[in-house]
Amino acid sequence: MSEFKSPNFRNEDGSAAPDIVGVTTFTSPYYFVPPSGTTAERPSGDGLAPGMLRFNTDIGRLEVWRNDHWATILGEQSASIGGRGIFFGGEQPGIYYNTMEYVTISTTGNAQDFGDLSGTKASGASCASTTRGVFGGGGNPQENTIEYVTISTLGNATDFGDLTRTTSIAAAFSSSTRGIWSGGYNTNTIDYITIASTGNAQDFGDRTVTNFYNAGFSSQTRGITGGGETPTQSDVIDYVTIASTGNAVDFGNLLAARSRLGACSNSVRGLFVGGSSPSEDNVIQYLTISTTGNTLDFGDLTTNRRNNMGNFTNPTRAVLGSGLSGPTNIDFVNIATTGNSQDFGEISFARWSVAGESNTHGGL
Repeated sequence: MSEFKSPNFRNEDGSAAPDIVGVTTFTSPYYFVPPSGTTAERPSGDGLAPGMLRFNTDIGRLEVWRNDHWATILGEQSASIGGRGIFFGGEQPGIYYNTMEYVTISTTGNAQDFGDLSGTKASGASCASTTRGVFGGGGNPQENTIEYVTISTLGNATDFGDLTRTTSIAAAFSSSTRGIWSGGYNTNTIDYITIASTGNAQDFGDRTVTNFYNAGFSSQTRGITGGGETPTQSDVIDYVTIASTGNAVDFGNLLAARSRLGACSNSVRGLFVGGSSPSEDNVIQYLTISTTGNTLDFGDLTTNRRNNMGNFTNPTRAVLGSGLSGPTNIDFVNIATTGNSQDFGEISFARWSVAGESNTHGGL
C-alpha cells in the first residue's frame, strides 16, 4: 500500500496520533476523521478517483466518489432508509383535494393520512430532500405557490414561497439541496429553489421543448424530464445538471410519443410510467441516468394509468401510485430488474393528478 498520512488520526484518549505510513489495517478502538464539508463543497472536475471518501455535513453521512457522482453511504437503519413516500393532492371530475397520504416504501400496505395542503390542489409537482417534501404549482386550477412538509413527522403543509410563474402539470426533481420545476402549462421555463431554506424560486433556464404533462426524476447530479403534450404528444427526453443553471440538453426519446405519464428513480436508473400514447396504457420504460439514449421496455403496470399518478422510490424499490382508470391501487417494482409491477396496497379513495415524492429518491 502507498504512503498514507493524516493529522486526523487519534489515540484512544483523543490525543493526536503520529502520522501513519504503510498502514494495511485499522484496529478498533482507533478511528480517523475523513475530510468533511457541505454538499455545495463537494470536489468536482479533474483529479477525482473512484473510492475517494468524504463526510457530508448537510446530510450527516459518508459519501464515496463513484467515477461520475458522489454516492451516499447509508449508515444505521433509521426510518428514512426504508423510505417514506408522500402523495400530494389530487382530483376527481370537478373536485379538488388537499389530501396528503403516506406509505413506507420498503413494506406493503394501504396509504395513511399525513395532513393537508394549504388548499385543494391537483396537477402540482413535488420534490424532496432527506428531511423535507416540497409541493409547487398546480392548484384549483393553477397557482404559483410552493409549500413544504417535514417528511418524518405528520402535519399540514407550510408556506415556502412562489414559483416564477403560475403553472400546473409540470415535472419536478431534486438533489439533496436543490429542487427544480421544469416546464408546465404553456411554458418551457425551469425554476429552482434551495430546499433547506424558504423563499421564491429563481430562473434556471429553459427546456428543449414547450409542453405540459411531462414527468421528471433525478440522480444526485442530473435531472431528467420526458414526454408531454402541446397538445401534440412528445417523445422528447432532456436533462440538466442540477448544481448549475442553464438550458436543458437533449437526452434521447421515449419508446413512443406519450403524455400524462409518471416518473421516479434511484441514483442509477429512472422509470417513466403509464401515460397516454394517445390512448391510456400500462407501459413502464427505463433509462440509465448517467448516459444518454432512448428508453427501454421494463414491464407493465397492473392496470392502464395516466394523469401524473404519484410515484416515488427508495434505492431498490419504486412505488407507483394510482392514476386515472387506476381506481385506488398502488403498485411496486424492483428498480434494478425488469418485469411487471406487483400490488402494494391502496390509497384511501380514487383520484388522479396526484404528485408523489420520498426522502430516499435517486437525487439524494
